[in-house]
Amino acid sequence: MLKLQAQIISGYSEKIKAVTDGINQTKKLIDKLSLVRVGLFLAEILFFVLLVRSADDGFRTLIQIALLLPVIAFAYVVRKQSKLDLEIDYKKQLLWVYQNEWNVLNGQENGYDHGTAFESEAHPYTSDLDIFGKASLFALLNRCSTKNGNDVLAKKLANKSTRDNILSRQEAVKEIITKIEETYSFRANLHGYDPDKIEQIKLQLKLQLGPQLEFAKGKFLRFYVKLVPFVTFGLILAAIIISSAFWKILALVFVIHTGWNVLLSAKINKVFYSFGGSSGLLNGYASAILWTENQNWKSAYILDLFDSRIPVSQEIKSLSKIIQNFDARLNILVGGILNALLLWDLKCCINLDIWYKSSSKDVIAALNHLGDFEELISLATTAYNQPDWIFPEVMEQFTLKTEQIGHPLIRRELRVDNDFHVNQNPTVDIVTGSNMAGKSTFLRTLGINMVLAYSGAPVCATNLQLSVFSINTYMRIKDSLNESTSTFKAELNRLKMILENVVRDKDTLVLIDEMLRGTNSRDKYLGSKVFVEKLIAEKTPALFATHDLQLADLINDYPTTVRNFHFDIQISHGEMKFDYLLKQGPCKTFNAAILLKQIGLTLD
Repeated sequence: MLKLQAQIISGYSEKIKAVTDGINQTKKLIDKLSLVRVGLFLAEILFFVLLVRSADDGFRTLIQIALLLPVIAFAYVVRKQSKLDLEIDYKKQLLWVYQNEWNVLNGQENGYDHGTAFESEAHPYTSDLDIFGKASLFALLNRCSTKNGNDVLAKKLANKSTRDNILSRQEAVKEIITKIEETYSFRANLHGYDPDKIEQIKLQLKLQLGPQLEFAKGKFLRFYVKLVPFVTFGLILAAIIISSAFWKILALVFVIHTGWNVLLSAKINKVFYSFGGSSGLLNGYASAILWTENQNWKSAYILDLFDSRIPVSQEIKSLSKIIQNFDARLNILVGGILNALLLWDLKCCINLDIWYKSSSKDVIAALNHLGDFEELISLATTAYNQPDWIFPEVMEQFTLKTEQIGHPLIRRELRVDNDFHVNQNPTVDIVTGSNMAGKSTFLRTLGINMVLAYSGAPVCATNLQLSVFSINTYMRIKDSLNESTSTFKAELNRLKMILENVVRDKDTLVLIDEMLRGTNSRDKYLGSKVFVEKLIAEKTPALFATHDLQLADLINDYPTTVRNFHFDIQISHGEMKFDYLLKQGPCKTFNAAILLKQIGLTLD
């Protein structure tokens, strides 16, 4: 598997080189076109000089015609350069996507959001299991550029699912893995834009645009805006062919149009500034949606993401074109002439209203579903990058059995994998061991892989069979000065939450790491004992990591519902060696005395 992952990393390196070469070639072509533009400009000057010096004959007419050629060629070159600029922008985003995958596989930070906004110490497990934040599961998985994509991924990692939903999501992720090469382009089309801008557009489409466009619904206004190009060009032709008096009429029309536009400018501006400058963003999103529309999807989960039979990508491109036309007003000279001649802003508002009535609902749904695709692609990309991970079997009956399970956030060359299974009936498993031997890491390894499994993703194991549990953890308990909460009070609050969840949801699994640290050793033992007995009474499966060997003796009172496991150390010539392997029975070897001795304290 190490060899296979090395091939994946090599594949990303090749993609990075190919895209980099493509960017450099495109830049060279743009530079050449810049020289062509200069040449065309000089040619236009040359023709103009020849025109000035030429006699009024056939040669002069030929020069006049020739004057148009550099202008036409210049316009073509500018258009070509504009397309090449967009191509470079896209390739730069694609390069970022490939480089980011290379970085992640080589132990560097993922460039996507780490999900810090979703952190919550009050959640039943996300804080203890490192689901959100820097160096978290979210930070490892996330490939979402949109706010909705981040929200969906966070929801799938933080909320309990059903077996049917998990299995359907597994099917969807597996299907996307077969199209993984195409997903990089999808991601490149979404990356690099401000996610808040698309949220603003969605809000505008859903709640604000309709009322804002009320002024553009008048029948006379629409009739006249449709008629105005014929009026304007008719007056221009009449002034050229019939009489110069028509120039005065045209000037009057200019004044009327400008005044009309000024009177409605506040309403027009309100519409424009919600969309202005977003045509590039919408084109990128339209390209991403087009990819989703062009795939021959098979999985039911993905097919349910399509709400419209009409290609929504075309509807978004239509919106982008309207906004692009609307952006002409940003150039005062061009915008002023277009409004005076053609009532350009009003025309754009009317076109926007026509589009809004026919397409806005479909577009909002499609833009939201982009996040669903991003979230599935996040899981599929992780599965592709980790070929030794497997998709777990989700069982109907009470089950938890795994082989060679490892922590997904620990690099392969550093982590130690373990086997574990529960009995047919729920038990409380007491895990004892010395400091730094691996108790806490094992509990987190089990919990974080279960979260992965329930999201529909593959897990870091060679085998995992499990039923659907509600995970509850008790690991990193902190005091709070702001809330005047001591460590012991915070621990009690956490225990209360777990007990309430255990009673409410009979499919709860509890992971506890060293309970009641904030009180004396006697109360700590008695409180832990009572809590274990409560879990036994509720038939709640649990793993209970502790230094307290007395808890291991509970197996004498509850031989069928308590099991003992441990992590030990090997001590040789005063040196400690850890194998981080889970073993049966209570721990016999501890290292506190050795650690104290290292800082100058000796225990008798």
